[in-house]
Amino acid sequence: MMSQNRQETKDRLRSENDYQINLKAELEIQHLHEKLDHLLMHQWDRLAEIQEIQLDLLSEMSKKQ
Repeated sequence: MMSQNRQETKDRLRSENDYQINLKAELEIQHLHEKLDHLLMHQWDRLAEIQEIQLDLLSEMSKKQ
């Protein structure tokens, strides 16, 4: 009986520890997703700027010819 109680306590602590680790991992993954979203948005904005510059350059080149 005492052995069972000790095992139950160990199992409960292990389960609680697993839950805390899973929760922390989930929060870290969410944080990484937010970082990726931010980087992608910045990339799209920069790409639009570059394309605008390219169009301006092409327009200038066509005027010179």
